[in-house]
Amino acid sequence: MAHKQRSSWRQLDPFSSREQEKYGRAVPSREFILQYLEERGMPLTLEELCAEWRLEGEWENEALSRRLRAMERDGQLIRNRRAGYGLVAKMNLVSGRVIGHPEGHGFLIPDEGGDSLFLSPRQMRKLLHGDRALVRVIGVDYRGRREGAVAEVLERNTETVVGRFCEERGACFVIPDNKRINQDIIVPPDGRGLAQAGQIVIVELIAQPSARTQPLGRVKEVLGEHMAPGMEVRIAIASHGIPVEWPEATLAEIREFGEMVPEAAKQGRWDLRDTPLVTIDGITARDFDDAVYCERRGANWRLLVAIADVSWYVKPDTALDREARRRGNSVYFPDRAIPMLPEALSNGLCSLNPAVDRLCLVCEITINAEGRIVRSRFAEAVMRSHARLSYDTVAEIVAGGDSRIRAEHAELTPHLDRLYQLYQVLRTTREQRGAIDFDTQETVIEYGADRKIERILPTERNDAHRMIEECMITANVAAARFLRRHKVPGLYRIHEGPSEDRLNKLRAFLGELGLGLSGGDKPSPLDYTRLLAQVQGRPDAHLIQTVMLRSLAQAVYHPGNVGHFGLALETYAHFTSPIRRYPDLQVHRAIRHILGGGKVADFPFNQADLVTLGEHCSMTERRADEAVRDAVEWLKCEFMLDKIGQTFDGIITAVTAFGLFVELREVFVEGLIHVTALRNDYYHFDPIGHRLHGERSGKVYRLGDGLRIRVTRVDLDERKIDFELVERERGDKPERRTRHNRRRRGE
Repeated sequence: MAHKQRSSWRQLDPFSSREQEKYGRAVPSREFILQYLEERGMPLTLEELCAEWRLEGEWENEALSRRLRAMERDGQLIRNRRAGYGLVAKMNLVSGRVIGHPEGHGFLIPDEGGDSLFLSPRQMRKLLHGDRALVRVIGVDYRGRREGAVAEVLERNTETVVGRFCEERGACFVIPDNKRINQDIIVPPDGRGLAQAGQIVIVELIAQPSARTQPLGRVKEVLGEHMAPGMEVRIAIASHGIPVEWPEATLAEIREFGEMVPEAAKQGRWDLRDTPLVTIDGITARDFDDAVYCERRGANWRLLVAIADVSWYVKPDTALDREARRRGNSVYFPDRAIPMLPEALSNGLCSLNPAVDRLCLVCEITINAEGRIVRSRFAEAVMRSHARLSYDTVAEIVAGGDSRIRAEHAELTPHLDRLYQLYQVLRTTREQRGAIDFDTQETVIEYGADRKIERILPTERNDAHRMIEECMITANVAAARFLRRHKVPGLYRIHEGPSEDRLNKLRAFLGELGLGLSGGDKPSPLDYTRLLAQVQGRPDAHLIQTVMLRSLAQAVYHPGNVGHFGLALETYAHFTSPIRRYPDLQVHRAIRHILGGGKVADFPFNQADLVTLGEHCSMTERRADEAVRDAVEWLKCEFMLDKIGQTFDGIITAVTAFGLFVELREVFVEGLIHVTALRNDYYHFDPIGHRLHGERSGKVYRLGDGLRIRVTRVDLDERKIDFELVERERGDKPERRTRHNRRRRGE
């Protein structure tokens, strides 16, 4: 687009018709604004843009002003001292989300991906964990990390903070429970309400932090004493800002749906009610997103993956949609779930419950004998689940050979057997392409009658889990390809390969063990897989696997498709869980837009919208993970309170300069042996080898080593457990065990 002085912006903006339809009146699109400023090569004020584009009337001027402010808030533009709007990239600025660290510093996670920027404690004085900021790159710190200085706070993320109320010498303050928030909240005398020292409270911020002042707050709610039953989940919910209450406008919209799928909604859909689709989930599941069916078609397989059509009920920009987006995902605590959608939808109208009509978006996939997708198509359908099956039941049917259970489900057994045969083909294909399978262990918490932990047990993933996971991955791949084929902007699930820095550290570690990772500067997933296979059976295999896992980044949501490294897939999107994940709902909207014959230019979400949405959904996913981890750590500390002085076998799960983190065998609880508790020597930390080395004795403690420990201290407030080393008797050798980690199907 060449610059044309005083040309009407409508003649230049290729997205003007989309904006007209979306807002009722045209406003310059974000893409056009960014492209125009790029070509002009200089910041321009609102007045200059209005003049150059010949904007007409007060409404258009105000609409452009609002859009520029929104783009500034989202980190796409920055306004300089003469009020000119310029491109962030041209000013050596990086926008992103701030991640606080308990030790006082922080990191900026760039919106556009790439390595994070280090923020010193001085810079973090202006920020709280979760804020969005524009940061100027000012150099490299002593550890070789890019370092930033805050240019502008774009968005404040923290409105309330949960923590312990304290009073010292007449001064009141709250120590945040979330250790990523390392500034105490000052509470003025008239803001304490009924709070008493030592209680857990929620404070509402009335002033955000600055370079010179701490945040101020007033007590909004007193949660109670910190040992009360269920307090761990209440604290986690409040501390991480997870929405719990439903706004009245949302509940009003829900009441309009009724309890049954309306007949009008079923018209014109593919009728699958006679097809024996079944749901296969955990025994405690209540929201059923997906159902499956499989049959042979000659040499090929025909797989149907039917997913709840949440997008028919949750329309964009409704009260229900705004609340679902705010939540981002459902959150699953050990004793309860915080759903993304109200139960009338999540457990009712949208859930694929057995023997009732449900709306769905179905993916029909043809797969050849080599496990490759030959073709796929999507359709709006109506279905009726023929059974609600558990993983354990299906595993007995397809792999266990239990004749009694097979007889009970005789009508479904042939279809399940075919599904299992297809899984074995897909599994072989997965291995051939090099999808990375780290050996991990899940756990489940069992409660006693008084809501205290009775025990922590390992869970087993059987073939039914893996079978459904492969079906979901296949459908997710088909959805991503469908979006790409039709060029409709989509939200992809991306997982980038290791950064140069992480790769160098991994190779340095492997080199000490006489190992190497092939693939040069750009190793593939298959290179990782081959190395994992190579080290199987070695006594340090767990150590090697852990270091390899830590070399990889976290998967995120983004409209720019760069593939999924861990799954070894070029294109991947989350499609299969719209009840519990907002990105899946967004993918459904894009697919239904295509099925309805909509044009790309008419899709009401542009690239900039999806960048913001992806960043938000990635944040809510991290928020949920951290909240659940906090609650579980509290419960585990509570579980260990009466075990002080007892001894256990454990395995080293992390090595730091200040000590060893050890996870207990059979108990699945982690604690710290501080370096000062390692007696009779001075120990030095080797970050490359992930070990502590004794200066005099030569004793080495390394990731993956087995130890015998004694529990010495449990701190509920800090969620910390301290151990000390117990010398082993000769011949006492602990078994090695994999580290606990969560895993989700179709990730």
